[in-house]
This record gives sequence, C-alpha cells and structure tokens, in this order.
Amino acid sequence: MTTDATTNSTNSTTNSTSTSTITSWFLGRLPDAWTATAPAQVTIDREEITVILSVAAPELPDDASDVDRAESVAGRISGFREETREQRMTVAREAEHRFERKVAWGVTVGDRTELFTHLAVPVMTRLRQPERLVLDTLVAANVARSRADALAWCVRLVGQHTDDWLAGLRSAMEEVDRLRAAGPTPT
Repeated sequence: MTTDATTNSTNSTTNSTSTSTITSWFLGRLPDAWTATAPAQVTIDREEITVILSVAAPELPDDASDVDRAESVAGRISGFREETREQRMTVAREAEHRFERKVAWGVTVGDRTELFTHLAVPVMTRLRQPERLVLDTLVAANVARSRADALAWCVRLVGQHTDDWLAGLRSAMEEVDRLRAAGPTPT
C-alpha cells in the first residue's frame, strides 16, 4: 500500500495519528481480493482519506475498438462500485470513527481512475486583486465555471508541475514526524 500525501490527524485515543498508522490500518483492514491486482493507494489530508483500489481490466479481443474498451472499463468500474458498496461503507464507517476523517473511494482500471463520492472542502483564501483577476480571466475564458473552479484548476496545474518538489517536501515532513515521535513525550 502506498501513501500519496502526509498529514497528522486528531484521534480520540491519541493527539496525532501518523500517515503510516492510517495506511497500516487500511493495509490490515482491506479484503485481500481488493488488493490482488495492485496495492491500494491511500491519500490523506486533514479532512479526508482517499483509498484508490486497482481492478484488473476486462479482457477483450485484440481487435476491440477504443469505444468498446472504454465501455468495458466503465462497466468494470460500475460493477466493482455496486458489488463492494456495503463492504466499503462498513470499512469507511470504522475508519471515520477511528481517524475522525471522511473516507472516499476510487478505482483504477488501466489508465482510468474514477473517484466515487468524495469531499469538496471549502478553503478560506484571501486573495488580492491581481490573484482575483487571474481567476476571473479563467472564468471569462471558460476554463472554469467559477472562481472556486479556477482556483482548483490552478492548484492542480501547480501540483502537476511540482510533483518532484512536493514529493521531497512530503518526505521531509515524514522525517520530522518520525523524529518528533522518537523524542520525549510532552507532559
């Protein structure tokens, strides 16, 4: 199981639950059949835990069209979602109670990833006029429907172009968490 993001959360039993603790819990809790194709990807932030499961692509004849392939993947994702709904809800309830965060699910089949219900969390921002003008330009150009969509678009764009830098930063944060956990316990 891999972890894509790093944060701490508040838990009823401890003040801080590490990313590795949450990831390890999911590693032990998820049914083996759900991780048979590939390990689950667990992404964690302050509000939500997103679990992406890999599902084997349907087998089609070599001469199948791109449309047929896309439809078979859509069918596989839909089928997995419906067949596992009750069990995913049970795991999510347990995790939400344990880690005090919502759990979202997604599936990857081949190169397509589809998220099921997940949070859209409002984020407080204080933007000055030049930043608002950038967002308004994106809205006016129909790149985004609203300032909120434009801001999300900008964040995704920055994330795509800074993956290496963000990965290094997350690694450094994990090391700080590890050192903090190894230090003396505050009284």
